[in-house]
Amino acid sequence: MSKKTIEFKTESKKLLDLMVHSIYTNKEIFLRELISNASDAIDKYHFNSLTEDNLEHRNDYEIYLDVDKKHRKLTISDNGIGMTYDELIDNIGTIAKSGTLDFLKNMKGKDLKNTDLIGQFGVGFYSAFMVSDKVEVVTKSPYSEKAYKWVSQGEEGFTIEETEKDSIGTEITLKIRKNHDDENYDEFLDDYKITELVKKYSNYVRYPITMEKEKEVPKLDDEGNEIEDKFETVIEKETLNQMTPIWEKNKSEVSDEELNDFYKTQYYDYNDPLLNIWTNVEGKLTYKSIIFIPGKAPQNLYSEKYEKGLELYAKGVFVMDKCKELVPDYLRFIKGLVVSPDLNLNISREILQKNTQLTKIQKNLEKKIIKRLEKLLDKERDQYIKFWKEFGVNIKYGIYDNFGINKDLLKDLILFETVNEDGYITLKEYVEKMPKDQKDIYYGSAASKTAIKASPQMDRLKSKGYDVLVLTDEIDEFMISILNEYEKHKFKSINQGDLDLVDEKEKETIKSLETENKDLLEKIKESLKGEVDDVKLSTRLTDSPVCLVSGEGVSFEMEKVMEQLPGDKSGHQKAKKILEINPQHDLFKAINHMYENHSEDLDDYASVLYNQALLIEGLKINDPVEFSNKMVKILVKASKTGE
Repeated sequence: MSKKTIEFKTESKKLLDLMVHSIYTNKEIFLRELISNASDAIDKYHFNSLTEDNLEHRNDYEIYLDVDKKHRKLTISDNGIGMTYDELIDNIGTIAKSGTLDFLKNMKGKDLKNTDLIGQFGVGFYSAFMVSDKVEVVTKSPYSEKAYKWVSQGEEGFTIEETEKDSIGTEITLKIRKNHDDENYDEFLDDYKITELVKKYSNYVRYPITMEKEKEVPKLDDEGNEIEDKFETVIEKETLNQMTPIWEKNKSEVSDEELNDFYKTQYYDYNDPLLNIWTNVEGKLTYKSIIFIPGKAPQNLYSEKYEKGLELYAKGVFVMDKCKELVPDYLRFIKGLVVSPDLNLNISREILQKNTQLTKIQKNLEKKIIKRLEKLLDKERDQYIKFWKEFGVNIKYGIYDNFGINKDLLKDLILFETVNEDGYITLKEYVEKMPKDQKDIYYGSAASKTAIKASPQMDRLKSKGYDVLVLTDEIDEFMISILNEYEKHKFKSINQGDLDLVDEKEKETIKSLETENKDLLEKIKESLKGEVDDVKLSTRLTDSPVCLVSGEGVSFEMEKVMEQLPGDKSGHQKAKKILEINPQHDLFKAINHMYENHSEDLDDYASVLYNQALLIEGLKINDPVEFSNKMVKILVKASKTGE
């Protein structure tokens, strides 16, 4: 047969141009595609050899790579099924005509279950033209006595002719482009780069991917002994891929050390993972996964640059490094991988089409992770506390996010410090320890547990023996506002609103005192106009003279957080400030006495009282110098009058 020249059809030319310039956004994946095709070819040979007597049974399957830097050639060879003349025209001569897809259609369901073919679109071969000026295919099929050579420069068409080939299989040779502009093609002629790409994209292809490499070894004398400080260069064939991935093993066969080493190598972490979660699902949607929860939070976990996601493999071939669709935002810290033969890939296998498969896998993994964390909390409390210290804020965010859609799923995973407990407790444990007369769950917000314990708002709660949850994270109050209640117990802030802690008799006493001192309270409120929204006698204070609380709605802590947010702050709600004065404290009696005898000093007293409350609350005072001067003025006057 003489050389035959065949032009691409018009639609094939357009598709080829689209392939090279648009479909594949990352040039390096050409090697993944060609290795995947080689793996498919070996799969086909192996399957057919099991059912056809005339095909030799083999165990020497191999995908071989060869780099010829001098002539700028990269060759990918396999000893798979090869192609006949008609198959060469059909599968390569016609773009997007996939032999693999036809093969799959012709197989019965029982056979299909055990195959692992990935070339569904028939276009991956043409990714070779992204990095090469010329592609040459030499192939021989066991169903043909002749071998054939297919050559194309990826423009007008291709040539095909008979050739010589000693063995069954296919050899694809790429003439790598020369560098131009900002495009670097030399890297695809570098042994190190080729090895890197194999490990990245094809590490778990089931057949050995080999390449000959130069290696420095000690030089030997005639008797086979090493000559000191003498070395020589030898050529050795090296297997580049692992072939059998860890997820194909039974979990019982994998030691903790092996699993930890895999995690640290795969995800570039110096620390062992805190725990791992294996999943193997078969059915309408089949997939395997290994999820790791790191021992330490990544330094950039909360930065804008951090990318969540799991590695994604389709039939052993790496598809995506960060598949974010598999990870809800609040679990962004997890690492791991998902392997599935059922995923609908787009034509380039670089990103996934929108489908329900990912959503189902994500939901299943989410439930699995939560169940594992619940078990950790129940059975290994110390380990869970380690997890909580690293990632607890993420669980809190998960409760608040999406208007609390996950609050029932996550509420029993939250840990709190409290003013009465030395360690952490859950909401369930808090409720179990509540005194019989306690109706609500109380919480305080401050920079530390010490600050909350020392706050004047704790007075009445201490006297009753009620415990108080300690909230120190910015997200805490937003989370509590979404939860609203736990087991029908409302959450109440010690810094906000009416705590309803006094009996009816005491309420009447304070109400009577407010009536008696109405003019004084109104004068203080008028003096602090623009600073506070109300001044009232307190039902929460027993020992402290004064405190500042917020009204219903936005709290002081919420206001602080919103003030830190970027952008226009004019629309942000402000916390309603209420100055509460202890009617039983000597300070109130002194102010009352001063108001009756030296009413001209009330503005100074009111200002000092307000600024004192601000300091106790950890808020800034507007003018520290003025505050200091007024304090001095009051002290000096008191010393002169003897009051």
